[in-house]
Amino acid sequence: MSEAGSLLRSLTGRPAARNFHTFVINEIGVAIVTGRFAVGSVLPSDAEMMGSYGVSRTVLREALRTLEAKGMVEARPKVGTRVSQRSRWNLFDQQVLAWHFEAKLDPSFVDGLFDIRHALEARAVDLASTRRTAEQIRLMKYWVHQMELARADMEAHALANLEIHRLIVEASENPLLRSAVGLIELTLALVAVAAGEADETAVRGRQTTEMQQLVTAVEAGDAGAADAQLRSVLALETATLEARRRRG
Repeated sequence: MSEAGSLLRSLTGRPAARNFHTFVINEIGVAIVTGRFAVGSVLPSDAEMMGSYGVSRTVLREALRTLEAKGMVEARPKVGTRVSQRSRWNLFDQQVLAWHFEAKLDPSFVDGLFDIRHALEARAVDLASTRRTAEQIRLMKYWVHQMELARADMEAHALANLEIHRLIVEASENPLLRSAVGLIELTLALVAVAAGEADETAVRGRQTTEMQQLVTAVEAGDAGAADAQLRSVLALETATLEARRRRG
C-alpha cells in the first residue's frame, strides 16, 4: 500500500521517490484504471512490457503478482494475464484509489466515494469524540494552524487537512477504519484541483474553518455536533466539485 499523502504530494508535479517495482505497478495500474488496458483484455507479452518499462522479467512478474493481489489482473495458463472485471478490484486499496485520480471519473463513482467516506468517517468521528487523547487533540490543532498558514499552497493545505482526518481515524481506536484514509485522500485531491484559480484561497479558508469546528466538537466530546460538522465539511467539498463540473 502506498504511503498516506503520496497522492497529495504529487499534485504539484513533484516526483516521488520510487524503485522499479513501484514504477511498474503504478504504470500498469494507471493504464488499467484509465482504460488503456481495457477490462477483459490480455496484457501485452512479458517481452513487450519489459521493453516498454525497461525492467527485468523478475521485476515485471513481481509487479503483476502485486496487481493480482489487488484483484486487478488474473493470470491464466495459455492465455496470459487478463485485466479483471472492475467488480473484483480492491477499491479500498490506497494505491488503487490513487490511480483513479488519473482517470476521468464518472459522477456516480465520485458520489459513491463520498457516500462510503461519510459512512466510515462518521463512525470514526463518533468514536474519536470519546476516545481521543489530549495529545491527539493537540496535534489536530497544530494541523488546523498549518492549514491557516498554507491557504496559498494547495499541496501543503491539503496535506494538513489529511493529517487531521487521519488523527481522527487513529483516535477512533478501530484499526479497520484506517481503510477510510485512502478514500479521504482521493476526495481531498479531487477537491484541491477542483477549486478554480479565482476562488481557491477562499475555498481553503472555508475548509480551514470547517475543520477547526470539527476538531472543537471532537475535543468537547460532543459526538452529535461532530457528526453534524463532518456533514458540513463534506457538503463544502461536494459543492466545490459540483461547481467545477458546472464550469466544465
